[in-house]
Amino acid sequence: FNKDIADTDCVNCGQCAAVCPTGAITIKNDQSEVWKALYDPNKRVVVQIAPAVRVAIGEEFGFEPGENTLGKTVAALRRLGFDYVFDTSVGADLTIMEEAAELVEKLESGDRSMPLFTSCCPGWVRYAETKHPELMPYISTCKSPMQMLGAVLKTYYAPMDKKEHKETVSVAIMPCTAKKDEAARQALAKDAVPDVDLVLTVREFAKLLKGKGIDLRKLEGRDFDTPFMSKGSGAAVIFGKTAGVAEAAARTVYYVLTGKNVNSIQFKTSEHPHVEQELTIDLGEGKSPLRIGVVHGLVNADYIADEVLSGKSPFDFIEVMSCPGGCINGGGTPREAGDYHLFNLERTKVLTTIDEKHSLRQSHNNPMVKELYKEYLGEPNSHLAHELLHTEYQDRKSGKKLRAEDIWKEITLC
Repeated sequence: FNKDIADTDCVNCGQCAAVCPTGAITIKNDQSEVWKALYDPNKRVVVQIAPAVRVAIGEEFGFEPGENTLGKTVAALRRLGFDYVFDTSVGADLTIMEEAAELVEKLESGDRSMPLFTSCCPGWVRYAETKHPELMPYISTCKSPMQMLGAVLKTYYAPMDKKEHKETVSVAIMPCTAKKDEAARQALAKDAVPDVDLVLTVREFAKLLKGKGIDLRKLEGRDFDTPFMSKGSGAAVIFGKTAGVAEAAARTVYYVLTGKNVNSIQFKTSEHPHVEQELTIDLGEGKSPLRIGVVHGLVNADYIADEVLSGKSPFDFIEVMSCPGGCINGGGTPREAGDYHLFNLERTKVLTTIDEKHSLRQSHNNPMVKELYKEYLGEPNSHLAHELLHTEYQDRKSGKKLRAEDIWKEITLC
């Protein structure tokens, strides 16, 4: 009691606000700050859209659950006055390039005593910092897709800002309320300039549109800005559903270790009571198989954390999402009482279909990402990539900061 929420064990996932029957629990609203930026002639306002948004926002405007309204969403953002509209899926492809490189290096070290955890979910990261800081050396130091793309955009526009005497304001449309806290983390700012300035949840974004009388049903679809950072892979799109990050990473790790491309890798329902799905990949003669586990819901994550720390976990790589079902069930997405499980299934199906029909199924084959590494970043996990795309964590029990360099050193030596 009598504590700021930042000083409690709250992970900012927003599930309490999403299910509150009276509406008494509300989230921080950034709509007014977005309007201020949009109406300021000295601001260049760019926006990115997370994979899960395309299958969630439509429900606020009468579309069927899970219907893909991405083109109409891009059109709506242009109507609002955003200068440039980008796809967070590109950030997801970058995340896979960096995270897969971490995992491959860990596998090739020969020591599999501890797994590598994903770091895309800010609710999970904060939970680990608060409840299990001893796990932090084994959580990927990769920034989330939102933060990676935000860092690239700020870096890209910095010279133009200086020349044109403008300031780039980076906005993100997200299914997750914890993204607001993530964007405000000091570790995710360079020289006090945040990678992402403002985050709107799907419900906030819908209110923004309705306040201006913009109806998605009446808009013609538009494309993202091209050619810079405009097209993600199918592997990136499935980041929005549980097991999506793990499968995207598996496709790239499999390619790195075997030289073969795969369009999909089938997970199976796990017999482990706290693991939703799992996968074992044969990497060829003389190589130990890669074992991947998928966990969603922090109750399950807590059991898995104890299992890992006691040395009983069979997995080499573990995806954790705070929200059951993944980002498609984020605390900032539309809800109707009693129906959200059905909505989750529909949202998941559509993301899966988008991936299956995509012309580009692997992150490592995204030509835009390949060009970014060739012209600027060098190799995945290079020094420059670490400066721009990786982060540090904090032991919230002791208050000690854990630097990316220290965590990476501990991972590579383990």
